Amino acid sequence: MEEIGIGEFARRSRLSLKALRLYDERGVLVPSRVDQASGYRYYDTAQLEEARLVVMLRQLQLPLAAIKELLACDPADAAARIAEYWRGAEAAHDARRELADYLVSRLSGKRPVMYEVATREMPERSLLCVKRNVDEQGMWAFGKEFIAILRERPLPKIEGREGAFFCIYWAWVSADSDGPVEWCRPVPEAEAHALAEHYPELTLRTEPAHREAFVALPGPLVSGVQIQLAAESLRAWAQEQEQGVGDKQLTLKPEDLGERITYLATGPTSVDCDFAVPFA
Repeated sequence: MEEIGIGEFARRSRLSLKALRLYDERGVLVPSRVDQASGYRYYDTAQLEEARLVVMLRQLQLPLAAIKELLACDPADAAARIAEYWRGAEAAHDARRELADYLVSRLSGKRPVMYEVATREMPERSLLCVKRNVDEQGMWAFGKEFIAILRERPLPKIEGREGAFFCIYWAWVSADSDGPVEWCRPVPEAEAHALAEHYPELTLRTEPAHREAFVALPGPLVSGVQIQLAAESLRAWAQEQEQGVGDKQLTLKPEDLGERITYLATGPTSVDCDFAVPFA
């Protein structure tokens, strides 16, 4: 292969020297050789195609860590991952448009279109849980870690929504805010203590019986925007309920039991999600 210096490689790839140094540091586009004396970077001309691929993937706003993984995949796997990423990006865009429509209506003095709210009774449950303070990126990695534990060592199944695993947001997690998040899996009460011994990384606790107000979400790719809209729908619903019950007070209590997303598997590849707030 023909070897060229970083300056010529930058000119041919149309990438800046700053970008090439960053990609080298992150292990995305590593020089074929670095001069030990001068530290000067050299590239094979064959890497130009890889550089162009990096540019196009960055245009899709893929993070560098994801691009690094893609470059290590075979073409078919890389294509499947790009398609999956783009489905998520389109869903996130649709959710942001929905949020923009909501804000325009609200600030214009109109009644915004909200998600439909329903209620359900939840029994007292024994839960195996793990709680961690995470940022937005770490939240999804945390979820994958929890699911991997359940796949490696499956727990007895409890039918219906009462047995589905769920994630509690004890604080709002976004691009600008981190907070404690807890993943939970209900287990049969009679077997709870015995099961807990086989999951030292999880904590056993009991959640009291309560009612929940909830809205359905398109899953399994749930965005922060959709969660925000769901929370607004629940707050508006609670205000309407309070106005309609006279002296009886309807109180949402996320500080006690936590706002949560429940994930109920309805098929091999399908998941039914909802966002709920317990209330008293």
